[in-house]
Amino acid sequence: MKVAVIVFPGSNADLEMFNAVEDIMQVPVEYVWHSETDLAAYDVILLPGGFSYGDYLRCGAVARFSPVMEQVAKAADAGKLILGVCNGFQILLETGLLPGAMLRNRSLKYRCKMVPLRVENNQTPFTADYAENEIIQIPIAHGEGNYYCDQETLARLKANKQIVFTYEGENPNGSIENIAGICNERRNVLGMMPHPERAVHQWMSSDDGKRLFSSILKTWREQNGAAINA
Repeated sequence: MKVAVIVFPGSNADLEMFNAVEDIMQVPVEYVWHSETDLAAYDVILLPGGFSYGDYLRCGAVARFSPVMEQVAKAADAGKLILGVCNGFQILLETGLLPGAMLRNRSLKYRCKMVPLRVENNQTPFTADYAENEIIQIPIAHGEGNYYCDQETLARLKANKQIVFTYEGENPNGSIENIAGICNERRNVLGMMPHPERAVHQWMSSDDGKRLFSSILKTWREQNGAAINA
């Protein structure tokens, strides 16, 4: 198994994502620059948080034209696991790999805090080690985390169980239906605003994000047998 952490100009959570893979999954992981045009060597692709291209125009709008995103789309079509966190989620939305759009927080303020999340769907490659409806603690850090979609899209998300995480209690950004993370219909692409890579050790105030990474590893093992270090 080999993991890619995509790095755009302005990425700032790539090191944390890299460290989470090393610490929890303990598999080979590499940084991949946004100009890369071949991701064939990687089994899992992670898009970290930050401010890609300075968030010019709107979050993720410029990054979606990076050469690497065409390869990310091909990897998604091939069934490889794709995770976008915070700015990575915004990029997946702009690219069309996930439905909907991201708006400014309803408060128009940047929010950075630990928040409780409900695991709405534990039948995905990213949530297999969680219990359904489990409440977990994961931090957020964003100014544009207000997820929005039209009612037709929302109905599809609900019908297909594509809503993976929701905010429990306070909605910190105003997102529709308290949505914190969604997946595609095939379940192999997940976008979420909270940062699981910042909650993988108890000294981080929560290690609830650890099981997202262990879920990815567990899924890959089940699909590929004993060749985990290949």
